[in-house]
Amino acid sequence: MIDVIISDRPLDTAACISSATDAACGGVVSFAGVVRNSTNNKKVLRLEYECYEPMALKEMKKIAKAAIRLYAARSIVIQHRTGILYTGDIAVVIVAGAPHREAAFDACRYAIDTLKQTVPIWKKEVFEDGEEWVSAHA
Repeated sequence: MIDVIISDRPLDTAACISSATDAACGGVVSFAGVVRNSTNNKKVLRLEYECYEPMALKEMKKIAKAAIRLYAARSIVIQHRTGILYTGDIAVVIVAGAPHREAAFDACRYAIDTLKQTVPIWKKEVFEDGEEWVSAHA
């Protein structure tokens, strides 16, 4: 099962975990990327995420398929927010379900690491004293 979504609405981690869970999954591993309050000792007021959605969704599906193939996962959920996010908001959720915990951990790590390298998502960090566009790949 593959579930990939890009949304401007809050992400529901519990729903993502439920979606990736089935009776054959002995391990379900989740990762939530949360907006932190500082970067390089500068206070973050907010993040603004943008993406090229058709290509981003295509890349996210490719990542999910590869994680299933490489790690024998049964399910991968990848959801990413766009728009304005504040400290504590969830920007990305990855959930991997697999028969065994090691495969679930590996598939989840692969999915988030690959997403940050290949998916066309950009973020603007807004600080008290300015702003900066940065790749979400950092």
